Amino acid sequence: MTDPFDDRKSRASAWFRELRDQIVAAFEALEDGPAAGPAADNAPGRFEVTPTKRQGNDGEDAGGGLMSVMRGGRVFEKVGVNVSTVYGTLGERAQKAMAARGIPGVAENPQFWASGISLVAHMQNPHCPAVHMNTRMFWTPAAWWFGGGSDLNPCLEYDEDTAHFHQVQKDHLDPHGEDLYPRLKEWADEYFYIPHRHRARGVGGIFLDDHNTGDWEKDFALIQDIGRAFLPAFLPITEKRRETEWSDADKEAQLVHRGLYAEYNLVYDRGTKFGLETGHDANAVLMSLPPLAKWV
Repeated sequence: MTDPFDDRKSRASAWFRELRDQIVAAFEALEDGPAAGPAADNAPGRFEVTPTKRQGNDGEDAGGGLMSVMRGGRVFEKVGVNVSTVYGTLGERAQKAMAARGIPGVAENPQFWASGISLVAHMQNPHCPAVHMNTRMFWTPAAWWFGGGSDLNPCLEYDEDTAHFHQVQKDHLDPHGEDLYPRLKEWADEYFYIPHRHRARGVGGIFLDDHNTGDWEKDFALIQDIGRAFLPAFLPITEKRRETEWSDADKEAQLVHRGLYAEYNLVYDRGTKFGLETGHDANAVLMSLPPLAKWV
């Protein structure tokens, strides 16, 4: 019997791959331009693309994707853009976590399908902010939902950069309801908070999870616009800051700030926990970690 969701799964998976291709092309184009500091003499960076595989609980094929990582470029010190479509059986810990969030039916039937894109960029120039973005669709026989968002993580903050990033998010969300941006901004402020440091990891953005209004087309359109907001929100900031000269003190501040990012992703991030617990490629899951960081 044909699963009525097969077409929707295919469309979502294809969209995440299309968004991945757009971002990879835009980031490589950035690398062809000028930069400041020692990295200005580097060759333009290019992504190294590696297929990834997820191994199911019984060792069976359970999907996979593409891990695209660029290291040591002019603009990007390390950036990863991963896309995947995975499926199989949820482990006991994942079932319990989803049940605790109110997801129905995972105990009775732990089969799942998930597809999405995940991006983290760590920059050469401390004046260029690090950034994170992801969007995803999750399906079980009893439920489906979308999740994701993006947030800006500067070590040296510029009010105008923060304002631009948030305004672009708002512009893309407002057509879906003017209540969405303030709600998703508040959600991001709560989600990307580091309790043991008593501070946020950056200047925020938008975030949502377990999003299901009952209208799949409407919800898919929203998650697409969250993805479409990323490049116009981030690229102009990077283009403006990429040639700003920086000092050793600026680099020190960047490395210390990266420590916050690493702590958050290893201790709190829901996607990191899910990826490791469900057997996805560990290198792809931990792609988000910075190449260098410091703790004081």
